[in-house]
Amino acid sequence: MALWLVLWVGGADAGEAGPDIRGQIEVDGWVEDHLSDTVSFYQDLHAHPELSGAEHRTAGRVAVALESAGYSVTTGLGGTGVIGVLKNGAGPVVMIRGDMDGLPITENTGLPYASTVRAEWADGREVGVMHACGHDVHIANLVAVARALSALKKQWTGTLVIVAQPAEETGAGARGLLEAGLFERVPRPDFVLALHVESALPAGQLGFTSGWAMANVDSVDVTFYGRSGHGARPHRAVDPILAASHFVVALQSIVSRRVDPQSPAVVTVGVFRAGTKRNQIPETAHLELTVRSYSDAVRQQLLKGIRQIADDTCRTFQCTAPPEVVPGEHYTPAAYNDPVLTNQAVDLFQKLVGPQAVIERPASMGGEDFGRYARAIEVPGLMFRLGVQSPERYRESREVGGAALPSLHSSRFAPDAEASLDVGIRAMSLLALDLLGPPAQED
Repeated sequence: MALWLVLWVGGADAGEAGPDIRGQIEVDGWVEDHLSDTVSFYQDLHAHPELSGAEHRTAGRVAVALESAGYSVTTGLGGTGVIGVLKNGAGPVVMIRGDMDGLPITENTGLPYASTVRAEWADGREVGVMHACGHDVHIANLVAVARALSALKKQWTGTLVIVAQPAEETGAGARGLLEAGLFERVPRPDFVLALHVESALPAGQLGFTSGWAMANVDSVDVTFYGRSGHGARPHRAVDPILAASHFVVALQSIVSRRVDPQSPAVVTVGVFRAGTKRNQIPETAHLELTVRSYSDAVRQQLLKGIRQIADDTCRTFQCTAPPEVVPGEHYTPAAYNDPVLTNQAVDLFQKLVGPQAVIERPASMGGEDFGRYARAIEVPGLMFRLGVQSPERYRESREVGGAALPSLHSSRFAPDAEASLDVGIRAMSLLALDLLGPPAQED
């Protein structure tokens, strides 16, 4: 069972166990001195979001910040990816990743630094662009941690690899960096780390899961072919809408009757497009599916089942051609949090914040291409969750009749940036220090 733990930060006992955590005093001092400029950096990122694969301005700002902090920087990897390497003697190699891209959403937060950016979408439409998934928090936190650990080199030995990744939202970013030779260009990491904002948690909380954390995500397009005709004379046509409708219903038998009930699986039809006029039977019906799982075996079972049911449905309804079943180009593999690394992080955070509430939460069926990195080189990986909602708004949402919290990908999603980054910088910096080697001994 996946286990999510939520740790309350900033309570009466927060920081009391600080001396037990290597570098906490120094990290706390750095955050106190630099939180304001980190928030300003975040606000600039939030006001200037860029769509997947077009993160040129963001990448430029990250590269300048890393170079100023003493990192050896590579730009343009996998498109707009930015890689920073800081070597500090012999020791473990720790990679920390953040993602840069925004979403085609028009912002509706009312913030003074709200995005007014508009861009051309793939189909030619002009769309608003917004950081509605918290990638601005991720990058601001990534750069702050990189700067802090550079300033505190006397506290550790080893190598830091900082990765600012493009195109997470399309599922192409991590794959693009790996195909461009990421791990041939940098020292091979012993651990890979990331954080992700959590819209259901207030600022001051951290969430964790052990084991499977995010799902395999596949997209599949299916087209059924019929023969057009008049709606009043269906016997002279072959109706692809009827065939596709039966297919939609039959799909759910894969999850309910083929997959082990204890193995998570989702098949959802998000697009059903056919016809132009109410009294005309069209030539085609087009469906777009999202398919989610954890294990590779269940993933293959779902994809095979979709194709088999599509073929059988076409034979049943005498379609004029076999169905076209096209898996999406950008498959995102499931993200797995190494249990030993997760336990180490949980122990550190409990020391950081003192004895606090620990609650169980389920893993998500959402997707995250961060899982590709640990899988590619078979090392422990961990993505933890950073609460970002305003504590006041969170409390109000918990009251009877309270307004629901804006979720990720909402036009109203507005993190409490200062409180979130205060916790996120400390948590990631101290976790990295815990994994890196101890300070070099003075002669």
